[in-house]
Amino acid sequence: MLIYEELKQEQSLQPLIKPAVTKVQLVKYAGASGDFNLLHTDDAFAQKIGLSGVIAHGMLVMGFLGQYVNELASDQAEVTLFRMRFGAMTRPGDQITCTAIVEKVYEEAGKRYVSLNLTAEKAPEKVVGSGQAVLRFH
Repeated sequence: MLIYEELKQEQSLQPLIKPAVTKVQLVKYAGASGDFNLLHTDDAFAQKIGLSGVIAHGMLVMGFLGQYVNELASDQAEVTLFRMRFGAMTRPGDQITCTAIVEKVYEEAGKRYVSLNLTAEKAPEKVVGSGQAVLRFH
């Protein structure tokens, strides 16, 4: 849980480390999202198009970052902005670590905000997603 008064610019926040991505998780995500593109669920198809095997949905990684931001906000803040850019491919077996660095702590129109720079990595310097979030504190 974040406490507004304790946040400082360039502060690194506690990361979220997800369990390794599994093929079962990809199939379940395909069902939940409606994205049944075979490159996410069928190794033979993925290999036919030049990949070594299936890859995770980019939106699954976005979901990991969204989970992380909402856990940071807890009941102390609400997410007012969330955006992400996709990076390297995520494959089964990859363990994703979500991190945030405080970009800015500020007040605007009597409200308290913090902006965060977000990163999802499968290994150091192997970024699978990056983005920004803004939290408004209660």
